[in-house]
Formats: sequence, C-alpha cells, structure tokens
Amino acid sequence: MTSSSSRLSWAARAYRKTLAHYLNLIISKDASLLEIGSGEGVLLQQLHGARKTGIDADAVAVAAAATLNPDAEVIVAKGEFFTPTVTPDYILLADTLNHVEDVQAVLEKVRSYALPSTRLVISCYNTLWRPVLAVATWLRLRAPQEASNWLSRHDLENLIELADWETIRKEARILCPIEIPLIAPFLNRWIAPLLPACCLTIIFVARPREVKREVAKTVSVIIPARNESGNIEAAIARTPEMGAWTELIFVEGNSTDDTWTAIQKVQTEHPERRIKIAQQPGRGKGDAMRTGYALAEGEIVMILDADLTMPPEDLPKFYHAVANGSCEFANGSRLVYPMEEKAMQFCNLCVNKIFGIIFSWLLGQQVKDTLCGTKVIMKENYLKIAANRSYFGEFDPFGDFDLLFGASKLNLKIRDIPVRYRERTYGTTNITRWSAGMLLLRMIIFAARKLKFV
Repeated sequence: MTSSSSRLSWAARAYRKTLAHYLNLIISKDASLLEIGSGEGVLLQQLHGARKTGIDADAVAVAAAATLNPDAEVIVAKGEFFTPTVTPDYILLADTLNHVEDVQAVLEKVRSYALPSTRLVISCYNTLWRPVLAVATWLRLRAPQEASNWLSRHDLENLIELADWETIRKEARILCPIEIPLIAPFLNRWIAPLLPACCLTIIFVARPREVKREVAKTVSVIIPARNESGNIEAAIARTPEMGAWTELIFVEGNSTDDTWTAIQKVQTEHPERRIKIAQQPGRGKGDAMRTGYALAEGEIVMILDADLTMPPEDLPKFYHAVANGSCEFANGSRLVYPMEEKAMQFCNLCVNKIFGIIFSWLLGQQVKDTLCGTKVIMKENYLKIAANRSYFGEFDPFGDFDLLFGASKLNLKIRDIPVRYRERTYGTTNITRWSAGMLLLRMIIFAARKLKFV
C-alpha cells in the first residue's frame, strides 16, 4: 500500500502504523529483527527490536529507509539470495510475499539460515479484500500495483510447510486500514477479532521444522505428446536431472503432425539422457499416462504436459515434496501466482477456481487446481491405485481424476505445489473448453456418489 501522492502516502503510513501495533505484540523489544522487503523503512522505524536490519531490492527505497532509520542497517538485496552475517531472532515478511516471484524460494532461503529459536513472522493481504483494493486503485485512491500473488490462508500455510517451517499461530487483524478517529480503533480492537474472515491482514508466526534427511530417489517423467512436435527438444533441454537418476518417457498419441518423428530424433540425438519412447495403443491422455506408467522404472513418477505451460524447471519442487515425505501426492496448482496474459482464458480461470473448491470438499483435502497436468506420486502408490481401480472403473479419459480419486480413496496426503502458468510457445491446446467443462461436471457427480454420498 504505497503511493506517490500525499493522500495515499498518508493512507499507507496509517496502515503501517496499525500493522506495526499488531506486529509489536509479537516481536520482543530486546530482540534482533530482519525485515525482508523493508521498502522505504516506514514500518521498520515503528517496529520493536534492539538491533534492526532491513533489506530491499530497490536502491532508491533503501536510501530513503537509511535516512529514516539511522540506527538500523539497511541493505540493497533480494530475499531469495540474502544471507545475514548473524541470524536474527525474528525475520519479518510484511506484505512482501504478495509481490515476490517465487514465494517458496524466499521461504526456503530464510529457512537455510534460521536457528531453532528463530521465529518467522509473515503478514499478507486477505484475498477477500482483492476487489476492494482493485476498486480503490480504479478510483485512484491507491497507486497502481504490479500483479500480486493473492495467497489464501491455505496457500500460505502450504508454502510455509513446503519450505520446512511449522506454523505456530495465525490470526487475522485490521478491519479499518486507515485512521478514522474513534471508528478505526474500535473496529480494529473490538470487532476484528470477532470477524477474522473479513480482516485485511493475516499474520502467521512460524518456527523452523526439523528437516528429515532426504534419500535420493530415482525419477520417471512421463510426457504425453499429441501434436507437440515443436516442444519435444525443449522438453529435453529444460527438464532437469533429479534424484539418483531421471528418465524421460515420451508417449505419442494419435498426432497429425510429425511429433513421433521428433520424439525418435531426440532419443537418437541425446544418448546422455535416459529416454524411452512409445506410441499409446488407445486414445486420450489417460491411456497415454497408463502407457507411460507401465514403462516407468523410477521410484517417483511425474506427469509433464508436452505443451510446457507448466515450466519443467519447477519439477524439483515436486520431487523434494514427495522425496522428503512432505506429501505422498504432489498436485500442481496454476491458480496461486499471476499467470501470463494468454495462458488461461478468464472464464476458464473462474470455472477452475469454483471446481477446485468443490473437489476440495469432495476429497476432504485441499486441491486448488484439479486440471493442472503435473501430478507426482511414488510408483508404489500408483500401483496401489491401479490395483484398486475397479472401485471407480475406467471412467476418466484425462487421467487426472483417476489419480486424484484413487489417492483420496487410499488416504494419501495430497499437497498443492504452486507453479507459474506460461503461455504456449508452440501449437494449440488439445482441450475443448465445453467438453472439458462437461467432463468436470461428470466428475463431480461421479466423485460425490463414490466418495461423499456412500
């Protein structure tokens, strides 16, 4: 909440004053404090701390913060790369995670230098306030902002756990972010605790979680490909090696272009990579996935769509989540970070979010994006799903719901892995919007009958 106008600067200062009041209920006066994303230092000036440090990537903002905080150390740095010389007692991310490129990377970097006694304090905006702030921007009561990461409570808790932190407490604060005499203090002190879902700011406090030693596992990446000739070479180049070894399994399915020729070519030209190739016997992505699973020799099996709209470079996040036991089924979620302009149509985005809410209720676990093509599971758990497939039957041409419903039936721990969804660089989508929508409706009815109303 920053602005170049005096009116908004006043509003921003008022918000930070109110936020500082609640953060100071958490941070000890005699503690050392590191604020990541300290901006111009307005909040840092008002916070407790016997020794205070602020970092920000904006050199101009850091210069202003240094003037405002002469007793603090203020540094130009990015949170993803900064390591303090002495670990502070408190690390603060005040509304910073709404603007960083990779939330998990920041939290993992902070975790790398945290001590058992270190406490991580995070504040972020409530997604319920998104339209309110959008209207304020439209009315020029708020400065235009870059696309933000609107993180729900579950999104943030999930990312905190993925980065090996443990949430100690969470609370919602601030119903009135600007200073209105008598009214704002009354609302924020007496009403806000009674209406946590309506508050602007959510505050989390976390401690480092004991990290289990990760044993390297073998990996199979199944890449179903239909009319994706121009993406095959990029899939080889961009998919990293993971674990003890990584094999790539291309399954071509009923293409009308030269996808099969391209797959055969990369197998010949890249002897340094473990590459298997096959043509699916039937039709549909579900059949292609099952063909790939039959060929997979890795302990961890991943599905990667050949359109590469889910960046292959993000696959290590899925690998570590499963390999270290953080979950047993890692499901990609495209609905956390802002996506590229043409990556997903607005109607599709709205429908996906609605269906995510419904499927989370049906499965009894949070699954924000059921149709993200990237799903990762241990091979042994996939074999259990396959062995119990008769309960659901051969109902799913996409293969996504076969895995999700099977994992839920076996009580596997499902966890969303947020990814940044990209535009296609080659070809056109193989999904028809209306048929996919009808399929989702069918899946809801099917899952309700098999999982809920039994």
